[in-house]
Amino acid sequence: MSAPTGPLDEAERFARLRLARTDRVGPVSFRQLLDRFGTAVRALEALPDLARRAGAGGYDLPPVERIEAELAAGQARRATLVVLGDAAYPPRLAAVDPPPPVLWTRGDVHLLAGETIAMVGARIASAGGQRIARGLAQALGQDGFVVVSGLARGIDAAAHAGSLPTGTVAVLGGGVDDVYPSDNAGLYDQIVEQGCIVSENPMGARAQARDFPRRNRIISGLSRGVIVVEAELRSGSLITARLAGEQGRDVFAVPGSPLDPRSKGPNELLRQGAILCEGVEDVRRGLETLRTLREPPGDAFGAMPDEVDGALIERVAALLSPTPTPRDELARACGAPVAHVAGALLELSLAGRATLLPGGLASL
Repeated sequence: MSAPTGPLDEAERFARLRLARTDRVGPVSFRQLLDRFGTAVRALEALPDLARRAGAGGYDLPPVERIEAELAAGQARRATLVVLGDAAYPPRLAAVDPPPPVLWTRGDVHLLAGETIAMVGARIASAGGQRIARGLAQALGQDGFVVVSGLARGIDAAAHAGSLPTGTVAVLGGGVDDVYPSDNAGLYDQIVEQGCIVSENPMGARAQARDFPRRNRIISGLSRGVIVVEAELRSGSLITARLAGEQGRDVFAVPGSPLDPRSKGPNELLRQGAILCEGVEDVRRGLETLRTLREPPGDAFGAMPDEVDGALIERVAALLSPTPTPRDELARACGAPVAHVAGALLELSLAGRATLLPGGLASL
């Protein structure tokens, strides 16, 4: 396995990958399990008992052989595994709430920690929009930025093409070996050679619709800011812009003609306070002088207790609904410390009775 050097030994890195691939363990519960038990090795040992305490009939960990097969598949494609806690894990992404537990990469992993800026936009982009994206990406690269995008048709592909000579990062919805769309296969190969391909999904995973919001979250999380070139009002690009705002990143928008529906997204972002972007000078000025240093919502609630009272688990479960509810609101409702409620929610999620969401939210 090709792996970066870092503070974690191989047993812990293996355990973190196995924990990340465990049913009912998402990014929120992964981080909380590490906080509670210190290591993934200890968390894996505790999982079955935690799930049973919250009412799960049984709880199976992924077989060791499945994790070994994923590592072997990564080695066969000359991919590098980066787990949360590795020295090579990009620090900007580690600061989001919550960070992806693991990343697979192909290419130069060091680009992920560079001066990164994302560029996204319409798949069915105008010729003018593609020209703007390509030229802006080229200028950003020459100014020292690493351009991040999603390898989609249109604006994404133009952004990657413009920044290839200086380094570009493509975040995929499927595994790092899933070239999607297939007509970007040549661009994919160039990025492997000159940039970096990134995914949180296992090797061999094929992109599904549910994967793209998570991919968009990584695009914005890796970056200091997000530039939207062309996008309709209901589009994945505007979702990426919203996520960027939630993560404390700056949002830039390239203005366009009001006669083109692909300009409605950037123009609406400008109305909402996005930074006008007509060139690299606007990006540099925005990051250096207009940027407010906002921290993403934290997850600090104190140390979870070693054992959560079973009655509290049921009281918290009774308060949950399909509507996401803040954790501190649940704590007030049942008169318990937030740390104890967080522990109860973690065990309920492992039992399949709750869903943990970013920002300290939980739902049925």
